[in-house]
Amino acid sequence: MKRIVNIADVELQPRPAAFAAPGDAAQRFDARMGRVSMQLGAEKLGYNITAVPPGKRAFPLHNHRVNEEMFFILEGEGEIRVGTERHPIRQGDIIACPPGGPESAHQIINTGSVEMRYLAVSSKLSPEICEYPDSNKYGILGEFGPDAEGKPQMIRIVMRQGDTIDYWEGE
Repeated sequence: MKRIVNIADVELQPRPAAFAAPGDAAQRFDARMGRVSMQLGAEKLGYNITAVPPGKRAFPLHNHRVNEEMFFILEGEGEIRVGTERHPIRQGDIIACPPGGPESAHQIINTGSVEMRYLAVSSKLSPEICEYPDSNKYGILGEFGPDAEGKPQMIRIVMRQGDTIDYWEGE
């Protein structure tokens, strides 16, 4: 397997329909992504190229309790929200997002007039817990090895804080 890819050769795809922002959220969220790590056989790091149109963001404000992320701005400019602060970002900036609580929540916003592109790198520890401070939600994602047919197995749960049931309910 070839372990090298040139950034110019990474094909960016729209989000699959199941992950596209619905309704009013589509006015704020949009991105095309090129997954690189799978193409190269990476095992412990995930990486992709993300392209965000002007005025949009790729993801809601979120923090990771387990995984660390790093972003390298390839083109464009904007801002990053980190906790309650906002910082301008531009081509050439490197951004560290270590795991933690809401104070480490982050979101990249394209405030410029041209498409912003960045390289996103993340550890791939599983299971992962993400929190979404703006909407009081949390998500749990577990990725497991492929099934007998070679398809990836995963569990994804997204809920609002307080929407849980008692451990013993129904037993």
